[in-house]
Amino acid sequence: MELNPLTAVSPADGRYSRHTKALAPYFSEFGLIRYRVWVEIEYFISLVEAGLPELEAVDKSVFEALRDVYRNFTEADALIIKETEKTTNHDVKAVEYFVKAKFDEMGLQDYKEFIHFGLTSQDINNTAIPLSMKEAMNEVYRPMLQSVRDQLAALANDWKDVPMLARTHGQPASPTRLGKEMMVFVERLDVQFKQLDAIPYSAKFGGATGNFNAHHVAYPERDWKQFGNRFVNDVLGLSRSQTTTQIEHYDNLAALCDALKRIHNILIDLDRDIWTYVSMDYFKQKIKQGEVGSSAMPHKVNPIDFENSEGNLGIANALLEFLAAKLPISRLQRDLTDSTVLRNIGMPFAHGMIALKSLEKGLGKLLLNEAAFAADLERNWAVVAEAIQTVLRRQNYPAPYEALKALTRKNEVINQKSIHDFIDTLNVDDKTKAYLKTITPSNYTGI
Repeated sequence: MELNPLTAVSPADGRYSRHTKALAPYFSEFGLIRYRVWVEIEYFISLVEAGLPELEAVDKSVFEALRDVYRNFTEADALIIKETEKTTNHDVKAVEYFVKAKFDEMGLQDYKEFIHFGLTSQDINNTAIPLSMKEAMNEVYRPMLQSVRDQLAALANDWKDVPMLARTHGQPASPTRLGKEMMVFVERLDVQFKQLDAIPYSAKFGGATGNFNAHHVAYPERDWKQFGNRFVNDVLGLSRSQTTTQIEHYDNLAALCDALKRIHNILIDLDRDIWTYVSMDYFKQKIKQGEVGSSAMPHKVNPIDFENSEGNLGIANALLEFLAAKLPISRLQRDLTDSTVLRNIGMPFAHGMIALKSLEKGLGKLLLNEAAFAADLERNWAVVAEAIQTVLRRQNYPAPYEALKALTRKNEVINQKSIHDFIDTLNVDDKTKAYLKTITPSNYTGI
């Protein structure tokens, strides 16, 4: 069968491809090849700008035409490289040959041996991959996370005055407000976003075993460390790891995975809370004409968007957990296990995108059922006992906690009447009694 959304093995490229296609330019095979071409060309340009005598004759006006090779990189170009790889059985070498062919076309054949000069494959992979990750994060994933956060903040503002019975340990507790409960998630996300944004995208660039051996033997008078720092940090916009083996340490990549896991866990927490509120009838959901909630029960409108979000965030976190644990470990100066693993770096982003799209959709379908909020509060007048006993403590009333405990733990209905009847029995002044009677489950919501 031909590969298409119907025949794809992974649902990220099949059923949910409409949600994940924005990631293809960064994490697909095409994307990886393009970023490798990008690094090879910018490396050559940097060698020219460094003033190597053998490259002094290169006309710098050709730089933009060279950059157009990766700027305008096409699927046809990628297929040429894949065809070359059938012979080389080496993906980065195939990229090198492709760039050399472009040099021939542009009349730069005298300089093409400076393509991939002194480098090993990991100098390309360990710059191309973090570059693709950084761009995917900044251009696609981070904006999606921000969009969900902003959607939550808007809902928090819309619902800021909606009183709600809180539940701790699943039991009725001091009332809160729905908007404030949404702001809990907004604040948590904001804190984690700062940590995520502070993690550098580290890259290895230093030759076969990280020592610039080949560079140094060819040009011993050159400061190759300074060159590498400028190329990685300033040209590519990454952060060069200073002392490496053949490969990047991946410690900061692991930190990125861990930061994303924490953000995803916050969203899983949100998914489960909203799911529970739906089950409590706090929310209805907008019905789309023609949609079916259950194949057997016509009345059902299931909270599937939050379930889909939770499930895909779980898959994303499982992958992030593996990447964070595996990638920083490599035998001696390198083994090849990181190479095949890194080809899956886009998968947690893909499942995260599916989750974020579902969550965004689910939040947009919520309809506030204020009657359910009010009814739940009215059924739980016992929660004002905390307020009454605290005011009585202020009055130095004897054993107020125990008095309210005796009242609220009786096997009888606690309602406005029973609370007010209790207040009438208190040995306090009429002003205090009147104040205590103004407290209700709906207004005892704090600040």
